[in-house]
Amino acid sequence: MEAHSGRAGVPLILAVDGRSGAGKTTLAVELAALLREHHRVSLFHLEEIYPGWDGLAGGLARYVESVLRPLAAGATATWHAWDWERGTDGPLRRTEPAEIVIVEGVGASCAAARPYLDAALWVEAPDDVRRTSALTRDGDTFAPFWQRWAEQELAWLAQDDPAGNADLIVQGHRGLGTPHEVRLALSGLPRWAAPMSPERAGRRGLRVHAERLGHEPSTPEVFAELYGSSPSAVWLDSSDARETTAPERSRFTILADDGGRYGQSVRHRAGLTEVTAGAVTARIHGQFFRWLDGVWGRGSMRAPAGYECGFALGWLGYLGYELKRETGGASLPAAPLPDAALIFAGRAVVVDHQQRCTFLLTLGDGTADPECGRWLEAARAAVLGAPAPGSRATRNPAPAGQAPVFTARDTRAGYLGKIKESQAEIGEGNTYEVCLTTALEARLEGAVDPLPLYLALREANPAPFAHLLRFPGAVLASTSPERFLRLDADGFLRAEPIKGTRRRSADPVEDEALRRDLGASLKDRAENIMIVDLLRNDLSHFAVPGSVTVSRLCAIESYATVHQMVSTIDARLRPGSSRAEAVSAAFPAGSMTGAPKISTMALLDRLEDAPRGAYSGAAGFFSLTGAADLAVVIRTLVLEQDGGATRVSLGVGGAITADSVPEEEWEEVRTKAFGVLSALGSRFPD
Repeated sequence: MEAHSGRAGVPLILAVDGRSGAGKTTLAVELAALLREHHRVSLFHLEEIYPGWDGLAGGLARYVESVLRPLAAGATATWHAWDWERGTDGPLRRTEPAEIVIVEGVGASCAAARPYLDAALWVEAPDDVRRTSALTRDGDTFAPFWQRWAEQELAWLAQDDPAGNADLIVQGHRGLGTPHEVRLALSGLPRWAAPMSPERAGRRGLRVHAERLGHEPSTPEVFAELYGSSPSAVWLDSSDARETTAPERSRFTILADDGGRYGQSVRHRAGLTEVTAGAVTARIHGQFFRWLDGVWGRGSMRAPAGYECGFALGWLGYLGYELKRETGGASLPAAPLPDAALIFAGRAVVVDHQQRCTFLLTLGDGTADPECGRWLEAARAAVLGAPAPGSRATRNPAPAGQAPVFTARDTRAGYLGKIKESQAEIGEGNTYEVCLTTALEARLEGAVDPLPLYLALREANPAPFAHLLRFPGAVLASTSPERFLRLDADGFLRAEPIKGTRRRSADPVEDEALRRDLGASLKDRAENIMIVDLLRNDLSHFAVPGSVTVSRLCAIESYATVHQMVSTIDARLRPGSSRAEAVSAAFPAGSMTGAPKISTMALLDRLEDAPRGAYSGAAGFFSLTGAADLAVVIRTLVLEQDGGATRVSLGVGGAITADSVPEEEWEEVRTKAFGVLSALGSRFPD
């Protein structure tokens, strides 16, 4: 919506709109009272200007001309109040251009009004609730005219879309906290951020509190107990904490949902970010990384003393590959999943596998929060009541039901043909490495419980960046071994790309031979070094000059089902640089695109001819401390509700160079799929 204010004496104008009985008037009055703590606020009710029971259309015209137009210019609005008893215009009234003006009523954000508004809020409620509410409020006065007025509303809505154009969507009649949630959401809208700096300052007064429990629990038990019924929940799972060759990456497990006083959920799709807290959804138009910069990229909060995990509450979830449209890639048709999905966790359980203890994190402003107290009691009971990892009482992976039967998006012959096309492009000098992917898909009837399925995955293929991300309608179940990017609170950056894979063998002699073969492979080393060079360039955009170093090159790490070739690139963030822009500069991971990145992504769009969705993106956290740690979304099952069934997909692929042997690349695809498919009892679809 076009913003008109910003000049001295010109108010911010907020429209509170919705059909009769949705709860607009109560919300507007209570919101005005809250905002008056820091601002001068005027309130205008459209019911005072409608010219009678047939006057919706006429009333909107009068409202725009007599009220909005002068207020938007910083002038006093003068208008005639309608005398409902006499059926004529009544006395002349005035509405002053205060710092904030709230206009409330049916049609407050109509098409003719929108150019004059700084934000529009639409209140939704079921029809039966609206009718009961309106007639309870206005009694016999409104009852004879309910249907007559409702038909005018429907006629207006048939030609207008105020809900689709609203900045805020509110579920009416949802509770006492709604006006507070609206005030918080308003302060998050870009053009309201500066005027509402007092409200934002109050948020900066929050502190993270940590309670230490001297027990390391079985994390599957804790997740099931605390978050088994949460519609949105995140489990960043160091599932190889007991056997890893890289203990730093597997030290902490994080479990959280979006419940509680500060919980939020975030969805971004094609230029629109929707942030939901309780009954209120804020709709922010613009790029995702710009929104992320506003909420995370420049501010920071101190971690509690004695707490060493990078996550000290904040945002958790995934960034899908299609966000490349913001970082130099083309904009393909949207995938079924959002481009990004996050939760804001105002409380969380963090398990330290090195110190064998657990931290309960909570966010607070020092005032009483009984709901938080109840959560702490439940979290203590869940942690202390859970067995230690590896004990006989630990929850065992349950069968995931009938093994899914997968089909491949590309046949073997089709994929080999795309490899040859990639090599032709390399020969023409258009690219020098192409990370070509495909997908395996299955359809399961009925709803699928993702927790037993994920437990089977983590048992068969533990990994340092495993994760279970559950959102309404979709779940990511991942055994990712690869870090995309870590940024700590002090500004140190680290990327750890993987290029080069061999399947493990049950025979120790053969397994060691496979490991040595990977380490000696000139082709795999070349692939890895190309991506290292690409990431050095990505990190250099926001790094202190001279700070980009390669601390580890082409090292071999072994996991339950594969050997991998891994390198490490380190850098130091330039002081004053935006953290969100630094993440954006490296996204998507070069190990999933090839190089050079921009032109190769365009080639991949043509070859793959389908959105990747969450696959090839990143998953992890953005902490209130300014830290972030993100894994590459690989070795990941994506489960999506599809009517009465569940669609399951697994993205797989590999890097193509001039020296690639197409048949061997197809075998590498099979190798990468093996760990996930074997855990499900499924086969690769030959």
